[in-house]
Amino acid sequence: MTKSFYVTSPIYYVNSAPHIGHAYTTFACDTLARYKRLAGYDVKFLTGTDEHGQKVEKAAGQRGLSSQAFVDQISATFRQLIPLLQATPDDFIRTTEPRHIQGVQYLWQQLVDRDQIYLGEYSGWYAVRDEAFYAESELVDGKAPTGADVEWITEPSYFFRLSAWQEKLLRLYHDHPHFIAPESRRKEVLRFVEGGLNDLSISRTSFRWGVPVPENSQHVVYVWLDALTNYITALGYPDQQHDFKKFWPHAVHIVGKDILRFHAVYWPAFLMAADLPLPNQIFAHGWYTNEGVKISKSLGNVIDPVDLLEKFGADSLRYFMLC
Repeated sequence: MTKSFYVTSPIYYVNSAPHIGHAYTTFACDTLARYKRLAGYDVKFLTGTDEHGQKVEKAAGQRGLSSQAFVDQISATFRQLIPLLQATPDDFIRTTEPRHIQGVQYLWQQLVDRDQIYLGEYSGWYAVRDEAFYAESELVDGKAPTGADVEWITEPSYFFRLSAWQEKLLRLYHDHPHFIAPESRRKEVLRFVEGGLNDLSISRTSFRWGVPVPENSQHVVYVWLDALTNYITALGYPDQQHDFKKFWPHAVHIVGKDILRFHAVYWPAFLMAADLPLPNQIFAHGWYTNEGVKISKSLGNVIDPVDLLEKFGADSLRYFMLC
């Protein structure tokens, strides 16, 4: 029987056009997919774009566009980069697609039915740039650990019972040490979870651009619960047969180290709470830097991969970035 292998890039956030960091992660995933195909595996390689959230709504407004028109434009630049990189994904998912929205709302309802979600009020520090909540103890000089500005928000919110999954997560990391790689990142996640987990705010009411919460459209689903679900909606979820059954047990998520917590803590907790199987591995790589500073669209220090591809070609850039 032919072995299956499923590799995913992060779905790239569409607040502006792609930069060299996106090219690096796509190259890494593509090289692994090519190797597995040569080794005789039946491979599925997924990439795509993450199109909801406050940052997107804000960026669209600054350009005088509707959120949908804005994401259509920016998502197209990521799709157009793929042939320039000579990458070979089998699917490109957008979180504004009906197949994805349906899957997110279904997962939400599964969590509700299992008493994993409750309604409350969130008060705390939020970084729009990271689309992430931070505890007071995590702030560094009044900013998020990533350097992003934070703001204090208070609003009604649905919460996921993340605290209930602390011990099961620790058992997962202990029983399956390969689940997070490399080892330095595994230790980082262990320290975070051992420090204690609070229930997670998973909806917002202060903006509208997101997947509506079932039966309460005043709330939109927190962008990370929305985004992470792409890995299974691209396999046909909520249908758990066919591609889901074939590829999901063999899934490897390749992500940047800045989004490791979402993938290695929140994502497996969501899946376990919904009684769904887990991916095989989460691998977190480092960042490309520009004069010692992380390359970031938000920081404005990006390097355009198209310029490099036009000058040196895809094979040369791939070799340089991966060697």
